[in-house]
Amino acid sequence: MYAWIWRKLPFGLPGKLAGSVLLASAMVALLWYVVFPWAEPLLPFDDVQVTQNVDSPGGPAGGDSGPGAGDQPAGDEHDLPYDTDQNNTPPPSPQR
Repeated sequence: MYAWIWRKLPFGLPGKLAGSVLLASAMVALLWYVVFPWAEPLLPFDDVQVTQNVDSPGGPAGGDSGPGAGDQPAGDEHDLPYDTDQNNTPPPSPQR
């Protein structure tokens, strides 16, 4: 198919190169402005649902009502091995 298109493009090598670029950009524009907007509602990329299952291992257990029901404050269930309160890089020198 591509060889047939290449043979049918006029005006020698410069015309074939220009025609190839024109055909490729027309196909990209057709996909970008027609096909992709048509297909976007059919694809599940933006269909995100975040739920909390009470029976899951990460969910509240034993009828707890979520944050504030346990000993630890909300968000402290994971211990990070580094300090998140300050930046670990040295401050910039005053000469800059």
